[in-house]
Amino acid sequence: MKKNAVVINPQDSVATAIQPLKAGDVANMFVGNENLTITLRDDIPYGHKFAIKAVALHGEVYKYGESIGRATKPIQTGDYVHVHNVESERGRGDWK
Repeated sequence: MKKNAVVINPQDSVATAIQPLKAGDVANMFVGNENLTITLRDDIPYGHKFAIKAVALHGEVYKYGESIGRATKPIQTGDYVHVHNVESERGRGDWK
């Protein structure tokens, strides 16, 4: 099956779509040497992220093996991951 998403680090909780994907589509990718398939719950634009594992409320979201923020609500496998459900912890002027 053709790969339509990329995961950089096996620790990542998100993948990046390498083509536009629709809710109900099956995303295919490698995580390390393992093939992973995820049924998408939302439309995912090209270049955007979706969850490959569940992330609890306030849990850290990982991409490139690094935390890119915390979940502002529970995220389920296959959910679109973007500003509506993740809050960045970097570059925030309101946190001292």
